[in-house]
Amino acid sequence: MVLDIIDTTDAATALIRKANAWLDQDPDSETQAELRLLVRGAGDGDPAAITELHSRFDERLAFGTAGLRGAIAAGSNRMNRVLVSQAAAGLAAYLRAAAAPGQTPSVVIGYDGRKNSHVFATDTAAIMSGAGVHAILLPRLLPTPVLAFAVRHLDTAAGVMVTASHNPPQDNGYKVYLGGANKGSQIVSPDDAHIATEILRVATEQRVPDLPRAAYETAPESVVQAYIDATAGIAHPPRAQVNTVYTALHGVGWDTTRRVFEAAGFDLPTLVDAQIAPDGHFPTVAFPNPEEPGALDLSYQTAREAGAELIIANDPDADRLAIAIPDPDSGTGYRRLSGNEVGAILGWRAAELAQDAAGDGGADGTLACSIVSSPALQAVAAAYGLRFADTLTGFKWVSRAPNLIFGYEEALGYLVNPGTVRDKDGISAAVALLSLVSDLKADGLTLSDHLDRFSARFGHFASGQISVRVTDLTEIERVMTRLRENPPASIGSIRVDHIDDLSAGFNGLPPSDVLRIRLVDGSRVMVRPSGTEPKLKVYLDTSSTDGTVTERKAAAEAALAELDRGMRELIS
Repeated sequence: MVLDIIDTTDAATALIRKANAWLDQDPDSETQAELRLLVRGAGDGDPAAITELHSRFDERLAFGTAGLRGAIAAGSNRMNRVLVSQAAAGLAAYLRAAAAPGQTPSVVIGYDGRKNSHVFATDTAAIMSGAGVHAILLPRLLPTPVLAFAVRHLDTAAGVMVTASHNPPQDNGYKVYLGGANKGSQIVSPDDAHIATEILRVATEQRVPDLPRAAYETAPESVVQAYIDATAGIAHPPRAQVNTVYTALHGVGWDTTRRVFEAAGFDLPTLVDAQIAPDGHFPTVAFPNPEEPGALDLSYQTAREAGAELIIANDPDADRLAIAIPDPDSGTGYRRLSGNEVGAILGWRAAELAQDAAGDGGADGTLACSIVSSPALQAVAAAYGLRFADTLTGFKWVSRAPNLIFGYEEALGYLVNPGTVRDKDGISAAVALLSLVSDLKADGLTLSDHLDRFSARFGHFASGQISVRVTDLTEIERVMTRLRENPPASIGSIRVDHIDDLSAGFNGLPPSDVLRIRLVDGSRVMVRPSGTEPKLKVYLDTSSTDGTVTERKAAAEAALAELDRGMRELIS
C-alpha cells in the first residue's frame, strides 16, 4: 500500500514537472494562468487536477492528414500557441528539406473568425519566415476556400488554414495544403508522417521562445478578388432571379459570398441577421454545423417571413454548403436537402456541362465522391459515359481523382471548380446551385421538380445516417471489433450479401477503418469512426429503379427505414 502511494506521488511529480516545462515556454497568458491553477491543485494532491493534467500531457495532439484539431487549452494534447508554434517550425523544416536546391519554399496562411485563429496564423507566419520560408498571410479573416485557392494562385509550396470548420466553439485547428504536384490539395500520407516527424523533433529539441521569428508578407486584396472573379465565372448570367435566404452561421462566409453573388449578377439574399457577423462563440446554435438539428431554425423562420424559394447556408469557414427548399409537409415549411441530394444534382449539372462542352466528341472527365456517399453519382457518370471514382472519406482524397470535373462527399462538401480550388468550396457550390435554380425557375420548374426528374432518369436514391457521439473512444473500437468478429447475417429483415473490410486496403484504396456491408437487395451500409469528432458514423444507402417516381421513392424509403432499424439494434 505504501508503494502505491509512493508510485502515485512520483507519477504526480513527473506530471507536474512536465507541465512546468510547458509553462516555461508558453507565450499565452490565458493558458499560462489555467495551467498554473492545475499545477497548484496537483501539487496539493487534488485528484481532479491530476486527472486533468494527465488528459492534457499523457498524449500529444496527433498531426495527421486532417492536420491538427482540438480544444483550445494548455497542454500537448490541446490546441494552443506552443503546439501551433512547434507545428509551424516543423512544417517549415519539412518544406525546406523538400525544396529544390537553391530554392526558397513559400507558404500562404489563412485564418477564420474562431478564438485564437488570428494569433495562431500570425505565429505561424513569423516562425516560418524566421525558419527561411517565404511566408504570406492573407489580408484578413477569410473562408477556407480562399486559402485553398491562394495556394494555386500564388503558386506556393504549401498553405495553412487556421480553422476548426464546424466543430464546437472551444475548438480550433490547423489544416495543411501542398502546392506543386499536389495542386493545392490537403496533405495525405506519407507527407503527413514526414511533417509530424519534424514537429516532434522541434518539440523535443527546441523551446518555443527560442524559435527565430521574422517579418512576413501580407497578401494583397487582389488575391481575394481573383477568387471572386474565378468563382463568379462558373455561372452564366441569371435567366431569373431567385428569392433566397442566406446564413453564415456566425462564420466568415458572407462578405466573400456577397461579392461573388454580385459579380455573377444575382440579387442579394435576405440575411439571417443574427448569424451573419463572424462570432467564435456561435451564440445562436448548439453546434455551428448546418447538419445538426436546430442549426437552421433561424433560417427557416427568416425564409417563412420572406417567402423564400431557397435557403443557402455555409458552415463557419464556408467550405460546406447546406440547401433547404420549401416543403409544405414540414413543420418548419422547409426541408434541408441531404448532402447526397445536392451532390447528385450538382454532379448531374457537371455532366451536362461536360457533354455540352464536348459537342459531338463525347463527354470526358471524372465524377468522384467518397466511399460513404450515395451511389447516385456513379449512375450519373454511367449515363454520360464519364469515369467514376470513389475515394476514401475526405476531400484530401476526392480532390486527387484524375481528370476530375466534379467531386463531393455527403457531409455537405462539393468541389465544382477543380480548375481553381482543389478542396470543398461552399461558396462556388452555392453559385452553381443558385445558377441551376435560376434556370429551373425560368423554365417554370423548382428544385423539388428537378429532384423528381433525377429519380425518373437515374432511379431514386435514398440515404440516411446514424451518428453516435461518445465520450470514450474505446466505445467506438468495441463496436468496430464486434462487427468484424461477429459479422451480421442480416440487417433488419434484409440479408447481407458480403462485407468488405477496408482496414488493410481494398481495390486500390489505402487502408482505412471502414466496413462496407452489401445487402442482397442492392442496398449498402458503411460503418466508420469519424475522422474529426468523437463519433461512430453509419451511412445507409438504398435505391429503386422500378415503377413510377412515387413507387421508386416508396420502395427506397422502406428499405432505408429497415436498414436504420436493424443497424441501431446492431450498434446499441
